[in-house]
Amino acid sequence: MVENQIPVSPAIKLSGMRWVMVGMAFLATVLNYVHRLSFNYLSAEGELRKLIPDDAFGYIGTAFFAAYMISNAFSGFVIDRLGTRVGYSLCMAFWTTAGLIHAFAATPLQFGICRFMLGIGEAGNWPAAIRLTTEWFPPHERSTASGIFNSGSALGAVVVPPLVALLGVNYGWQATFVILALCGYLWLAAFWFIYYTPKENREAEKVTFKVPVTALLKTRFVRMFTLSKTFMDPVWYFVTFWIGRYLVDVHHLEMKQIGWLAMIPFIIADVGNIAGGYFTQYIIKRGMPIPRARKVAVTIASLIMILPLLAGPFVITTPISALIVFGLAGFGYTAYTANTLTFPADVVPKNSAASVWGMACVGTGLGGAVFQSISGIVLKNNAAEMGYHYAYNILFLGFGLVALVGLLIMLFFMGPLTPDKSLLRYTEGARS
Repeated sequence: MVENQIPVSPAIKLSGMRWVMVGMAFLATVLNYVHRLSFNYLSAEGELRKLIPDDAFGYIGTAFFAAYMISNAFSGFVIDRLGTRVGYSLCMAFWTTAGLIHAFAATPLQFGICRFMLGIGEAGNWPAAIRLTTEWFPPHERSTASGIFNSGSALGAVVVPPLVALLGVNYGWQATFVILALCGYLWLAAFWFIYYTPKENREAEKVTFKVPVTALLKTRFVRMFTLSKTFMDPVWYFVTFWIGRYLVDVHHLEMKQIGWLAMIPFIIADVGNIAGGYFTQYIIKRGMPIPRARKVAVTIASLIMILPLLAGPFVITTPISALIVFGLAGFGYTAYTANTLTFPADVVPKNSAASVWGMACVGTGLGGAVFQSISGIVLKNNAAEMGYHYAYNILFLGFGLVALVGLLIMLFFMGPLTPDKSLLRYTEGARS
C-alpha cells in the first residue's frame, strides 16, 4: 500500500519571499503552456497541417491527455515524497526535454509519442505549485496565490500565438521547439538556485504521520472532485487546443493573423485568474465563511464559462465575436480554477494537497483524452458534408453541456469544503 508522509501544518510566518516563490511557479506555468500549445498552432496550417489531419490531431491530443491522466495518478505523491524543490525541478526537466524532441519528429505516430512524454512531465506542475503555495501562504491568501501562479496558463496561451508565428515563420517549426526548450532549462537553473522550504515547514517535517492513499480515495470529496474535473476541464482544452484550427477552418485566417488575434481570448482569461482569487478573498473579508465563499465563486465562474459556449452557435458571426465567446469561456474557467486549486488544502491535511490534486487531475486527463478524440471525430465526420461552421457548433454546444454536468456534480455531490472527519484521526495521532 502506498502511503503519504504528512507533516503537521505549522503556522505560516508571512515573508516577502513568498511572492518571489509564487512568481517562479507562475513562470513555470507559463512555460508549461508554451510547450503544451506550440504544437497546436504550428500544426494549424502549412507543412504540419498537411501531415496531421483533424482526426490525427485529435488522437495526438488524446495521447497527451492519456499520459496526463497516468502521471497525475502518481505525480502528486512523488512531489510530496521528494519535496517541492526536487519534485518541481524533476517535472520541468522532463517536460522540457520532451518538448525538445518534438523537433526531431516526422510522423503523426512520432508526434503522438512526443506528446505522451510531454503529458507525463507537465502533469506535475500543478501538484508542485500547490505544494509551494501551501508551504508559503496562509489559508486566506491561497486562492489569490493560486490565481497568480495559475494565471501563467492563460499568459502562456497569450504568448504562444505571436511567439509561434514569429519563430515558426522566420526559423521553422523545428527551431521553434529547440528555442522553447532552452527557456525551460533556464528556469530550471534559476529555480534550483533560488528555492528553499520555509523554516517552520522544515521543522514540521520532523514530525510525520501517515495518511494511506486508500483513506484519501475513500473520501467523497476526492471521488466527486475527480469526477467533476472529468467534465469541467475539457472545456479549457477545447479552447486552447482547437482555437487555432477553428480560426483557420471557419474564418479562413492565416498564421500571421492568428498570431495576434488568438491572443484576445487568453488576455480575457488571464484576468479571470486574478479576478477569481480576489473575488473570493473579498467576500471572505466581508464575513462569508471560507467554504461557502469558495463554492459561490466557483458557481459564478462556471456559469460565465458555460453560458457563452451554449450561446456560441447563435451569436458567432465574425472572428471577433468568436474570440469574445472563447474569451468569456476562458475567463470563467480560469476564475473557477483559481478557487478549485485551493480545495484540497481546505479538506485534507496540508501535505496531502499535492497528492489529492494529482488524484483529481486523473479526471482531467481522462476527460481530456476522451473529448479530444471525440472532437476530432466530430469534425472529420461532419465538416465535409455540413461544413466546418456546423461541425464546430456541435462542439460549442457539447462542451457547454458537459461543463454543466461537472458543475452540478461539484455543487450537489462533492460535499462541504471543510476538513474531512475521516482523516482527523491521522492529524490527532501526529499531535499526541
